[in-house]
Amino acid sequence: MAKSMKTPPAYAPSSVDHALRLAQILQLDGSVTVTAAAERLGVARSTAHRLLTALVYRDFAVQDEDRTYRVGPVLALAESARSGLGALRAAAVGPMRALVDRIDETANLSIRTGRNVRIIASVECAQALRVGSREGTVFPAHQATGGLIELAALSDEEVGALYADDDRRAPGEQPPDPVQLRRELWAVRRSGVALNLERTERGVVAVGCAVKDRAGATTAALSVSMPGVRYSPRMLKPLTAALTSAADAITQAL
Repeated sequence: MAKSMKTPPAYAPSSVDHALRLAQILQLDGSVTVTAAAERLGVARSTAHRLLTALVYRDFAVQDEDRTYRVGPVLALAESARSGLGALRAAAVGPMRALVDRIDETANLSIRTGRNVRIIASVECAQALRVGSREGTVFPAHQATGGLIELAALSDEEVGALYADDDRRAPGEQPPDPVQLRRELWAVRRSGVALNLERTERGVVAVGCAVKDRAGATTAALSVSMPGVRYSPRMLKPLTAALTSAADAITQAL
């Protein structure tokens, strides 16, 4: 018979419990201030601020101009996972498998949440030497192929604001050089593809392009990854053609 009340776990670190409670508050109330969070958790304002900063860094929360915290991309994504994310994955699986059959390299589908990019689907190729599945992996957006593609969909002003928000920066996190990042995003917008030469992982090369909805807005990034020893510049054109074809197929399937 089901219990009417949940039994607290025998070992529950207070900081973890407080962070999870804050996430619940954000989902139920929609927003919260540092003062309100401190009062509801029974902790100091400095502690509440640190917890909210951690939630912002992991995209569970975002901070408005009035310093109020509200639901972030991860929680918003969880609410729409069955429809939005599920539909995207379902639409992408077939074209991704066809892409892998065509080029015999691993394909990945990723989405951006704040400053990070997360791989939500991966189809491995059959070659003995290959890049394995990266599904579930999170990378800094400015370093990863899919992240550059999705950052390029933003304006220079939006990118600048994204990386200027110190409250989203974790201890030790190094922000990208703004001039270099702007130059890289201009190149992505001009060519329509992002090339990653061992930037995210040593020995791995990746090429990616945008997946757009019917209105032309970028909703995800499709990329192929391969061992660097197999890549040569002359492959870029056929890879781009294959990627573009697969991305168009995903758009049609959405």
